[in-house]
Amino acid sequence: QVQLVESGGGLVQAGGSLRLSCTASGRIFSVNDMGWYRQAPAKQRELVAAITGGGRTRYADTVKGRFTISRDNAKFAAYLEMNSLKPEDTAVYYCNFSPPGGPWGQGTQVTVSS
Repeated sequence: QVQLVESGGGLVQAGGSLRLSCTASGRIFSVNDMGWYRQAPAKQRELVAAITGGGRTRYADTVKGRFTISRDNAKFAAYLEMNSLKPEDTAVYYCNFSPPGGPWGQGTQVTVSS
């Protein structure tokens, strides 16, 4: 089973930046499409960015132009660079396959203050 661990969250002021990291371990048999998801309080988990094994990306309209997803297949890692953060970006951020499969990690909290 693949294990996913997110890190890099924290508290930042509006307009600031954060870089989130996701590491995968376990039995990995193929290079799957990966995604970053977030869940704000009392809201459904949503996909904010996705990347294929070959590096093709797509973004939710709410983060397009501000967030950048990347991956390092040799390190079994995915990243999310977040710039120009807004209070509405506050959420717990998760990584997983896209579409998601297997168990979710603990996520990493991102809090953006006004």
